[in-house]
Amino acid sequence: MGKVEDFEELRPLLFSIAYRILGSVAEAEDAVQESWLRFEASPTEPASAKAFLSAVVTRISIDVLRSARVRREEYVGPWFPEPLLEDPYQDPERAAELADSVSMAALLLLERLSPLERAVFVLREVFGFGFDEIAAAVGRSEAACRQLVVRSRRHMQAGRPRFEAERKERDELAARFFEALAEGDVGGLQDLLAADVSMVGDGGGKAPQLARAIMGSEKVARLLGTVFPVLARLDVTVQPHEINGQPGAIFRDRSGLVLQAMALEVREGQIQAIRLVLNPEKLGHVGPVADPWALSREFRDARRLTE
Repeated sequence: MGKVEDFEELRPLLFSIAYRILGSVAEAEDAVQESWLRFEASPTEPASAKAFLSAVVTRISIDVLRSARVRREEYVGPWFPEPLLEDPYQDPERAAELADSVSMAALLLLERLSPLERAVFVLREVFGFGFDEIAAAVGRSEAACRQLVVRSRRHMQAGRPRFEAERKERDELAARFFEALAEGDVGGLQDLLAADVSMVGDGGGKAPQLARAIMGSEKVARLLGTVFPVLARLDVTVQPHEINGQPGAIFRDRSGLVLQAMALEVREGQIQAIRLVLNPEKLGHVGPVADPWALSREFRDARRLTE
């Protein structure tokens, strides 16, 4: 195959590597495009296009993440990854690792690692690259890469929940949640929420967001059961959709424009966390984005009319 064909065949893998390192769809796509430019400009044909391009996209992603860390430290409010609706890379032999590593919870754990630790962990634990390939990609010795994997694995395991929900159980629970949400059933919502559930929004100062995390099943259920009926009267629709491989939904206004993404974290038969991505700069890849401030004003007016 020629370079174009090689690259297109590997594009899903390259994007999946970059997204897990960066937590950003837009930045991952940019890293993949830059990888192509370097591949195209390479004067010699690499022995392995996969090894060459994986190394290039990893190095680019590490550099981007190092600069992004500064921006994230200055970010307004909580920071969440950009929602991923579908992972383009599939490998039946590593399906469990791929699914687990792309969840919001896993990506937030990865944020605790240094850029180098994160890259090495992703290449080894998620995609199963050999240490010789990883060492070549990140410019470290194989021994150093092994130490980085051990250290990063320890950090990740310390933050992981002990029990993960089965897919069928998770999806059934999510369906009941969205049914109760549509009905404004506060009691039904509370039954599905863990006692210490948290609901957190990422608006980044670009959209109205929760002033702080809402904690506890009673408070979260009451807020959801109060807010959603008003949104429904404003013709806001909720489209259940996997978000980062977990149950979630896309909220749209009456014109079909994207308002937010909601991701649910399900464990031990209950919803443990609800994460809302409201920052319009993180939603453009999902579809045309609504004006969140305009809806906020309309929401306030609608609530006043019912009081």
